[in-house]
Amino acid sequence: NLRRLPQEMLPYISLFGRALLEMGTETEDFVRLAIRIGQKTGGIRPASLTTLHRTSRESLAWLFLRGKSTTEQAADLLGILKDVLLTMNLDNQERFRQMVLEEKADMEASLIPAGTRYVNTRLRARFDQAGYAAEKMGGIDYLYFLRQLASDVSQDWPKVLENLEAVRRALINQGGVSANVTLDTDNWKNFEGLLKDFMQKLPTGSAPAAEWQPAKYPSAEGLTIPAQVNYVGKGANLFDLGYRLDGSMFVISKYVNSTYMWEKVRVQGGAYGASFSFDNRSGVLTYLSYRDPNLLQTLEVYGKTSEFLRKLDLSDEELTKTIVGTIGDMDAYQLPDAKGFTSLVRYLVGDTDEYRQEVRDQVLSTNSSDFHALADVLARAEEQGQVAVLGSADAIQKVNEELSGWLQIQKVL
Repeated sequence: NLRRLPQEMLPYISLFGRALLEMGTETEDFVRLAIRIGQKTGGIRPASLTTLHRTSRESLAWLFLRGKSTTEQAADLLGILKDVLLTMNLDNQERFRQMVLEEKADMEASLIPAGTRYVNTRLRARFDQAGYAAEKMGGIDYLYFLRQLASDVSQDWPKVLENLEAVRRALINQGGVSANVTLDTDNWKNFEGLLKDFMQKLPTGSAPAAEWQPAKYPSAEGLTIPAQVNYVGKGANLFDLGYRLDGSMFVISKYVNSTYMWEKVRVQGGAYGASFSFDNRSGVLTYLSYRDPNLLQTLEVYGKTSEFLRKLDLSDEELTKTIVGTIGDMDAYQLPDAKGFTSLVRYLVGDTDEYRQEVRDQVLSTNSSDFHALADVLARAEEQGQVAVLGSADAIQKVNEELSGWLQIQKVL
């Protein structure tokens, strides 16, 4: 549970997750550990989750180790997890330095192909602690952190090691660790005792929840990279603007994406893609474009979405088709490991079966009036929305010249 971690340690999480599996243990170097994982399991990988609890609105943040094995090798899987959690060798300066440089290079290389993801994360950092944590752990702020860390590892390794050990102490204890297992009933009877024994071997105690104070970001931000295209984003928290969640939002989002956003931003504007994305837990709505030759023109399109919905004359056939597609997305096929992980996330965020059925019923009962009703909320979002643009320095500077320095500019790369 990452909520026990001081906020200045959040940027270490991605590297810490990798270090668990890539630094070796007290008895195995990282090569032997990797071979053991490959021989005894179907793989172990780190993953993270930042979101809000559905009812309490509390920000949540978790680091996961997701592993799989045959039931015959379940004890081997738990043995590996025990070793990496309790005996991980963090004091390997050169190996950690390689990981930092790899991570930095990968992020810099991904800025253009994954620009939309960075803009989305940057926008969401403005609205709640979970969004802020996601930015510190994997957004533009994380890239800035990696650049400084690459220097710190070489010049002040004891301090870096001390921080990594602090992360380990805060996270790996019985009070902060949960386990989720997906398997059949008969094998669970055999596995349950092994799991309990594994959990009892973790250090006792637990740290209190830390206070996170999100940074203030500009209301309009230009992030420059050496590219000929832009990634244009605008966001607002609809819950703060009076919107009450209804399952119809999933239908409306699907329709807006496949019609208005596709036609205006993709076809007419020439961008490679565009999205109208709503997070039903945080209430944050983001408009995003992908490899977009425009900037202000795209923001103008975002600003007219409410007008599009208000004037929409939706046929029964189009509505039914969109509802069916939305239900198809909700009922997408999942393999057992995905089902198990989805079940865990629902448990952590408070998505009960009753709530999910309520949303499903609202999806099925969506009608044209729901589209028109959302227009009023979107109009407020269009007025108060935050803007983040990642892209061409020339295009961003040109906008600033036209709008008297409207965008606060940062050079990212």
